[in-house]
Amino acid sequence: MAGKLKGLQTLSLIHYARWVVIRPSQFPRLSKSQPKEKLKYAYTLFFSNFNGSWAQYVDSFHMAIPTGLNLAWYKNLRYPKSIPLQPFHRYILHNQIGTEHYYNPYPMASANDVKAALALKAELIKLAQSSENLSDEEFFRRYKAFLFQNQAHIGKMAPSPVVSLANQATQERRRLIKLYGRLESNQG
Repeated sequence: MAGKLKGLQTLSLIHYARWVVIRPSQFPRLSKSQPKEKLKYAYTLFFSNFNGSWAQYVDSFHMAIPTGLNLAWYKNLRYPKSIPLQPFHRYILHNQIGTEHYYNPYPMASANDVKAALALKAELIKLAQSSENLSDEEFFRRYKAFLFQNQAHIGKMAPSPVVSLANQATQERRRLIKLYGRLESNQG
């Protein structure tokens, strides 16, 4: 199945993705006094961190790994398959549990930006180690070659582009509500 999920690696908005299956006998208990659950089914939990809008995220999975999604979730209750998209969206919305906190150590970087930075760091270390006793001319030649060979990994981090006009409008509406709420409380 790993091959069917390989498309995940190309999605720059996904920072982390993990599937966990909890069998009925493995369902956790918080204490010995808690009664054991008698479950009929195993539970598949999917955890993920991403940047961008919810719709962009779900659509990216749908486009990148539709067969992988179907293999991962085919035994799940009422799973409609990843295609067509609208039933898949409804299924995800019905079953998702939101979180109140999200930590991103590099808020202006996508997952691909982080991978590129790690690859660039490794190549830069190699250049530094191999350049200690070079003449200025030879170092400059190797440095230009380094830049040419690693140009795909060199970029500028900046805020993410607008994901969708609807998402942008929602954020602007929230900003205005917050602003007007402050103004009204100051005038009251």
